[in-house]
Amino acid sequence: MFSTEFLLTSLIVVLIPGTGVIYTLSTGLFLGYRASIAAVFGCTAGILPHLCASVLGLSAIIHMSALAFQALKYAGAAYLLYLAWSMWRETGALEFKKPRKENNLFQVAFRGFLINILNPKLSIFFLAFLPLFVSADATFPTQQMLLLSAVFMGMTFIIFMLYGILAGGVSAYVVKSPKLIVWFQRSFAAIFAALAAKLAVSEQ
Repeated sequence: MFSTEFLLTSLIVVLIPGTGVIYTLSTGLFLGYRASIAAVFGCTAGILPHLCASVLGLSAIIHMSALAFQALKYAGAAYLLYLAWSMWRETGALEFKKPRKENNLFQVAFRGFLINILNPKLSIFFLAFLPLFVSADATFPTQQMLLLSAVFMGMTFIIFMLYGILAGGVSAYVVKSPKLIVWFQRSFAAIFAALAAKLAVSEQ
């Protein structure tokens, strides 16, 4: 069921740095590995609504409706711009401390959830990508699509976890250099802004 082509393609898609990866890395660098793990849970959970939409056929409606797709796309771009502005504004002011309150970790996870749920390309991805690997003679194609989606989400969780732990591991060295902190914050702010601009002007 899980062909080599599907596994390799999914791995490449997950490894390519996108908004979720950038958010997980920045969280790990600025807040440590525990916060990055919360970000991973949030980003992975943000995939579920798109998966459900695809299975129920709603993503097909979004794909055909230019207005619906544009609205969701601009909402995602606006949120990324907000993250960029927040990070740029707080340049040099962030403290590299592990969150002590559960609500802080919840906020980190919720931001990751919003980043993915406001990314309309995930719905298009599930609609266009996963059916390619569903067997033509499958008795229960919906069930097979759900299994493929579960594997993709599992790969996303593992890869993002590795990204986050790596970022959290080097955060202790980054905190010792105020100039490096400012550089990282401004770099991530610029990346978020660039991703927002790319999302806003993309046609599909």
